[in-house]
Amino acid sequence: MANRTQIVCLCEGVKGASIDEVFINTLIKRLSPSWLRPSSGSNTIRIVPCGGRNALIEKMPSELRVCLTAGADTTLMVWGDCDDNCANGDELKVKFQKEADRNGITKEQFDHVVFIFAKDRLENWIEFLETGKTDETNEGPRVRYNRNAAQAAKKLADICKGGNPVDDMPPSLQWSCKNWRAFSDRMKPR
Repeated sequence: MANRTQIVCLCEGVKGASIDEVFINTLIKRLSPSWLRPSSGSNTIRIVPCGGRNALIEKMPSELRVCLTAGADTTLMVWGDCDDNCANGDELKVKFQKEADRNGITKEQFDHVVFIFAKDRLENWIEFLETGKTDETNEGPRVRYNRNAAQAAKKLADICKGGNPVDDMPPSLQWSCKNWRAFSDRMKPR
């Protein structure tokens, strides 16, 4: 890991094959978390596409160890999809916890991970951010252009930074926003 990397984002997919990387990178840069050190480089965020969800689950413990070894300023985020075999983010998080337990990760270490889980794909979130509505029981329309993903991510970041309530958002986005806010609150200087 480069010495300036401060946020490592594991995600599903193959590098360059989806809008996820653009959405994630734009969102985090726009959020500009207060605990990030000023950086002159562009590698503050490292996005690691892991293929499918099982590969993502398997990779998480080793990446968490790398982040913990790098120091308290390095954050691991895991971006995944619940799909049709996980009812919600809590259920999917349990799968990650089981893999972490199998790999000797303590509960305290596991609690350093920020989990962001869409129900099916980020496209539903983008649809909601563009139109104000989406149905997470159906896969949102494919986003073909990185620009659309980036614009939606900027809008979400502005919602987060404004401290706006998340009650009218799709359930998976509510769950993920609450995880991010809880983590951000823990990271604030006391």
